[in-house]
Amino acid sequence: MISTSYLVKEAWNLLEKSVVYYRGRAVGTVAAQDPYVEALNYDQCFMRDFVPCALLFLIKGQSEIVRNFLIETLTLQSSDKQMDCFNAGQGLMPASFKVKHQDGEQFLIADFGEHAIGRVTPVDSCLWWLILLRAYVQATGDIDLAHRPEFQQGMMLILKLCLADRFDMYPTMLVPDGAFMIDRRMGVYGHPLEIQALFYAALRSARELLAPGRRGDVFRQIVNQRLSVLNYHIREYYWIDLKRLNDIYRYRGEEFGETAINKFNIYPDSIPDWLTEWIPETGGYLAGNLGPAQMDFRFFTLGNLMAVVSSLASDHESHSIMELIEQRWSDLVGYMPMKICFPAVEDLEWKILTGCDPKNVPWSYHNGGNWPVLLWPLAAAAQKTGRTDLAWRAIEVAERRLSEDEWAEYYDGRNGRLVGKACRKFQTWTIAGYLLAREFLEHPDKLSLLSFDEDPEMLEWLCYFREG
Repeated sequence: MISTSYLVKEAWNLLEKSVVYYRGRAVGTVAAQDPYVEALNYDQCFMRDFVPCALLFLIKGQSEIVRNFLIETLTLQSSDKQMDCFNAGQGLMPASFKVKHQDGEQFLIADFGEHAIGRVTPVDSCLWWLILLRAYVQATGDIDLAHRPEFQQGMMLILKLCLADRFDMYPTMLVPDGAFMIDRRMGVYGHPLEIQALFYAALRSARELLAPGRRGDVFRQIVNQRLSVLNYHIREYYWIDLKRLNDIYRYRGEEFGETAINKFNIYPDSIPDWLTEWIPETGGYLAGNLGPAQMDFRFFTLGNLMAVVSSLASDHESHSIMELIEQRWSDLVGYMPMKICFPAVEDLEWKILTGCDPKNVPWSYHNGGNWPVLLWPLAAAAQKTGRTDLAWRAIEVAERRLSEDEWAEYYDGRNGRLVGKACRKFQTWTIAGYLLAREFLEHPDKLSLLSFDEDPEMLEWLCYFREG
């Protein structure tokens, strides 16, 4: 087996080779450097892919690349984005960008999803951008960058887009399918957990970064109101453990009015057979999605782990999520941490939910595949909850195969034993995910770049709301 020191050195060398330069300045990293297949859009810098890389650079004192990334992506922010003669909302951040060379000049070309498979909208890009801006300020103390007029305007455009009034009665964010890490049709339209966790972290980031003044104070007040109800909504209605499952099992349907217990009209028959045996005696998790007569009982890893890191989940819920991961280790970690969601959808359900997507066949890619990049949010959540033993155990599992499998993008199979059928090798966020996981465990203070403590204002509000 390759030594840890060799593995870390190899990973850093690969990460440094992935850096993208624009007019002589480092501005990001390419998604993958696979020498065996055509690059397609993997030679671009993706917003969500760059996040673990950026956090690593900040930890290592290489903040200039993160600063450049924030500045350049802000210039690409949508002010009047048009696709098929339709204008997208102002404030949208691109999914990715690439450096184009023409006539001796360099230009940045952004993709807002118009070139993506299925033309999916990168809703998570603007949320990750806010979270990363806050991490940069935490690492460098450079609040002046965030207080620049163009940065304040960019933040406010994002907030306007995310907080706009809609035909919706919930404090959660309403998004289409394929709007985040799962960027293909997987039945996650509506109010998916991952978006809510990123939304919550982005709002808390914005509250810290808004400059004093009339406009900033107005937005801060609006953000505070949304944070309170969002926090309550997720903790109160998304949570699933054995007690809650028993409550749902005994729900009455068709309840009307303020006294209704089954507020979302969830029918007990919608509880899947796998869940009654899978949910452990101790432990629990946040459901994948919630809407009218719809609770997605699948376990979505990134949403749950980011809920822990951002304190969207309560302290009790956070520890229960880590307990669930330990109790269901073979299902959620297996031979390569970690499974993006559990379980996979199969048979007729697969046909309906994915549209017969051949890449998302059961236990592959987004449909129950294992993704090494999820090592870093696992390590962050483990560090925050005092369960570093779980993170070290997962890292030891990953180290057996990462280099041998040439830093694969994802793994297939019920336990992640097969290298992904269509995966890319030398995937940058796989490399960064491993390095960042080790950094969070070896240097616990670095978690402050990403983590949030429980909000005292919301604790008071939650107590008042529940008593009322």
